[in-house]
This record gives sequence, C-alpha cells and structure tokens, in this order.
Amino acid sequence: MNYKDIYSQSIDSPEQFWETQTTTLDWYKKPKTILSKDQNDYPLWFEDGKLNMCYLALDKHINDGFGDQIAMIFDSPVTQNVKKYTYNEVKTEVAKLAGGLVSLGLKAGHTAIIYMPMIPQAAFAMLACARIGVTHSVVFGGFAPHELAIRIDDCKPRAIITASSGIEVDRVIAYKPMVDEAINLAEHKPKKVIVFNRKLGARVPFKKYDVDYNALVYGSEEADCVVVNATHPLYVLYTSGTTGKPKGIVRDTGGYATSLKFSMQKIYGVNEGDVFWAASDVGWVVGHSFIVYGPLLNRNTTIIFEGKPIKTPDASTFWRVVAEHKVNVMFTAPTAIRAIKKEDPNGDFIKQYDLSSLRTQFLAGERCDIATLEWYQKHIPIPAIDHWWQTESGWPMISNMMGVEFLPIKPGSAGKAVSGYHIKIFDENGEELGPNEEGYVVIKLPLPPGTLLDLWKDNERFKAGYLNKFPGYYFSGDGGFMDEDNYIFITGRVDDVINVAGHRLSTAEMEEIVSSHNSVAECAVIGINDELKGQIPLALVVTKSGEAIESFQLEYEVVQLVREKIGAVASLRNVIIVERLPKTRSGKILRKLLRSIVDGDTFQIPSTIDDEAIIDEVKEEFQKYKIGSFK
Repeated sequence: MNYKDIYSQSIDSPEQFWETQTTTLDWYKKPKTILSKDQNDYPLWFEDGKLNMCYLALDKHINDGFGDQIAMIFDSPVTQNVKKYTYNEVKTEVAKLAGGLVSLGLKAGHTAIIYMPMIPQAAFAMLACARIGVTHSVVFGGFAPHELAIRIDDCKPRAIITASSGIEVDRVIAYKPMVDEAINLAEHKPKKVIVFNRKLGARVPFKKYDVDYNALVYGSEEADCVVVNATHPLYVLYTSGTTGKPKGIVRDTGGYATSLKFSMQKIYGVNEGDVFWAASDVGWVVGHSFIVYGPLLNRNTTIIFEGKPIKTPDASTFWRVVAEHKVNVMFTAPTAIRAIKKEDPNGDFIKQYDLSSLRTQFLAGERCDIATLEWYQKHIPIPAIDHWWQTESGWPMISNMMGVEFLPIKPGSAGKAVSGYHIKIFDENGEELGPNEEGYVVIKLPLPPGTLLDLWKDNERFKAGYLNKFPGYYFSGDGGFMDEDNYIFITGRVDDVINVAGHRLSTAEMEEIVSSHNSVAECAVIGINDELKGQIPLALVVTKSGEAIESFQLEYEVVQLVREKIGAVASLRNVIIVERLPKTRSGKILRKLLRSIVDGDTFQIPSTIDDEAIIDEVKEEFQKYKIGSFK
C-alpha cells in the first residue's frame, strides 16, 4: 500500500481504519465501540476496550518466546557503564517493583510522580505503574523543587519514585534533597518516597516517608497486570503553559498503544527485533512514546542513554553508541546534530565508526534547518527525516512514513500529514488557505487515537487553548503552509511571525538563510520592537568551533544573504555573535524569552531552561551592542 492510499483510508473511514489497527494488539477485551464522545462532547476512542500497557510491552513477548531478547540497553558515558537487560529481566524488575508499590497501598486510580535521571529504573517505574493501573507523571529530573512542588499539588501523587542523584556531564546532582524541599513547599504531601540509591556520593537525607528502592524490590512478590479500560489515563505529562502554570496532558491507554504500534511500524519503519534509539529523556514526551512504550510494544531493543551529544566525552559519542549497539533507526533533536556539527564541522569523528547498521535518522523537537540536514546527509548518506509533533499529540503528526513509502525529501518541510491527521492551513477567520499561503496549522476533529484526552482536571483550559479558536478543529499553536504537493512546512509558533512595516515575515525563513552561512553553527532570529516599523528582526548566532571571523564581517555577510533571498523588506541589520543560545533542556530555543529581554518586558524564566546563566550572557551582548531597550 502506498502513502496516498493509507492516508486517504484514515481520513475517509477513520473508524474502520483504526479498528483494523487494533488487531495488531493483544487486548483482554477487544473494543466494539470504536469512536464515541465523552461527557464534554470530545471524541473518544475504544471506550469499551480493556488491556494493559505493561502486558503488551513485556509479558506478551515473553509468552511469545522472546524472553531472552535484549529489551533495554543502558549506556551511560557519564558513569562509563553499559548494561543490557533481556525482556525476562525487565519483566522481573518491573513486576517486583509493582508488587512493592501495591504493598505500599498504591492501586488503580492513584497517581505517582517519577523524578529520576536517565537510568533503567526510571523506565521500570513507569512500567510498574502501568502494570497496576497507577497513573504516572514523570517530571524531568532537571526541574527545581518549586516546579516539582507545583506538579505535586496538581496531580496529588500518593508516592514519588526518585533516585539519589543524576549526572550533568561531569557534575553529580543530588535529587533527594530537591524532592524533600518540593514536598516541604507543596500543600499535598505524598505518603511515600521511594529512593533508588545510585551510590555516587550524593547526599541522601533520610525522612520518615522514605522507602529504599532495592529493599522494596527485593522483598516484594511479583504483581500481575491489572486490566484497565482503554480510556484509563496511563500518564499525565506536564508541558509549559503561557500563564506560567504547567498544563497536564492526559494520555489514555488503548488509543495510545494502538497509535504507538502504528507509529513504530508505519512511520519509523522499524521491524520487530530491531534496535531503536531515541536520544531524549523520559521526562519528555519523546521518552514516553519512543524510549519506553513504543519500542517495547514493538518488541524492539531500546537504548537508555545517560549523556549528551558532546562533552560525554566528545562529539563522537552518538556515533559510538550507534556502532556499538548496531542501532537500526535513530531519533534525536536537530539541536543535538547542530551541537555535533559545531564541534566536528568536517565529520572527522563520524569516519571512525562503522554506521552500516543505521537505516534512517529521524529529527524532531524543533524545525530542522536546511544547513543541518545537508551536513548530516553529506557525512551519513542515509535518509534524514525531519518530522513534527507535539506533547499533546503523543506521536507524529507530519512525517515521511518510512514504513509505508519513502517519499522525496523536501528540505525545510516536515513531510506530509500522517495517517489520521486531517491537517489544514487557516487564516485568522478560519478560512482555508491555498498552496504556499502561510497561516495557522489546524487539525480537523476527531484527532486520531493516542492524542491528548484532556488537561488534568482543567477541561475549561483545554477547550480555551485548543478547541475554541476554530470550532471543530484542534489548534496546534504553530504556523505554517502547505505546498502544491501537500508537503507541510512548519514556520514556528504563531508568535514567531513578525510584522515589519505591515509585512508579515517568518523568522524561521530568515533563520534558514542565516544558518546557510558557512561560519554559523546555529542561530535564532527574533522580532524586536521598533518605533518606525513596529518590529525588526535581530539575529543571534553561534559560530562553528575554530571560526575566527570578525563580528562586523559576519554581520555584513549575513545581512547581504538575507537581502538577497528575502529582500530589503526584511530589514535585518543587527547580527550578534553569542557563545550559546538559551534553550530548554529538550533543545528548543527560547525565542519568546529573548524577545522579552531585548524589548525590556517583564518575563518569567521558564522552568525548562537549560542554564539560567545564559540570560546574563545575552544581556551583556545586548548592552554591548546597544540593542532594543538596552540603547
């Protein structure tokens, strides 16, 4: 079947299409009601189905005779440790931890927070919760106690599962004191804190509510899988909200399992038994979908990587992992490739490794600029697939569906709409735009299975943020356009479009041009306030390692490039070289924060920021060049 046929089927006959996909799973009770509505009149999938996500991820494969297959590889360059677990071994760890949770009083309907570094026990904890029907909420281990406290008060966990410490490149970070501080700050008090002691020298203060992870697992009986409804909330995952209060994205079980199995095979083109590596963190949606649940559902070997693309120890680490573990399909963020490219512009490290096992490279998390795509394909001649999705969707919305038909790559495009997503481009008034006309990216309801059910205990905010702007459609919050071949180009969040003297210009398009300069490793273009034109663009660039270009020369050459490609209307005059750009820990550049700083607006430092020190670094450059409100 080709892409056109499988996509058309999913849009023309969604119930029949997704009913067929449910046959790829082993249900306790196969759903007969495929599509219905919840109490708020929002589409609901498979409401009468019954299953268990942990059973599908582990027990099923063991029952099918694959217990000795490697399920999980823990690769930690920061501790110089590699450990492999078979499906049998993972199931034992998970079932005994689940039994321990039951002995502490946790059961279906309760919630638990998981606050851990990238270690196997984080995945074990997720699967153990799924096994007994406890809704988990993984909080990224880099979040400060205040942010953890907010999430404790919102989802009210009965227990927190944590570790003694994590490692940030070469620095040990004590987790347990942060958990204790968060509990002290929170109004809701979890009954138990389960602590996995990594014995790396971090302080592990003991409290009355503490339980030792290893003792709990050792002393517990294995718990069986609990049958849950397809609509049972598997997890709540918090994403940043515009009001400062995080939004708890609620994910179901049955629709999610169906969409993940479909994604692994039809989008990523991964066969059962393959090695799949998503170089992300379990604290993000990529980690939920494509480090833990997706690969294990598909009987793949998944890699839990505790490290960075550079400095652990250098820019070769990704290629070492691929070669050593025979990775077949990989997924990472463009920012990781840009970091590697900056440190190794000529691809010398790549040449040291046998990457013949690698069939496909997927990129997501932020739009992949053409320069980065071209660099990758020059040094690793395999398909490098940019694709687009969100925490809210839980799985890809736009991609090249490699398991169906490999379509030509159009640099700058995330590909075509994935099966199930009826994507359109609207103007401000909800009118559909024609080819190459930029507007709002929306998806006609119903969204396919596996997408968000609601916001945790906040349906009004759910409707206000996603459904009310264009009735009958999900509003993605992103802008973009669709060309005459139905390829979709995401130009960024709608507030990343700037208005220069009445001309709406895409900062993403300008970034594409700035990135094409030979000396530029990565960049951010933002719109800043201007008395005459309303807004004008400003480019912040990070140069490649070893580049000795003068700032005035780079500014002149970049300005000329933008004038040549877009025209004088772009009004780009200022280009500032910075050491680094402010980013979230998942690699997204914080453009809104940059705009607020340069315009002198009040701003809140996002909890997801990688390093707050970058804010002062950027301010110094604005002051030095007398930019915006720093004149």
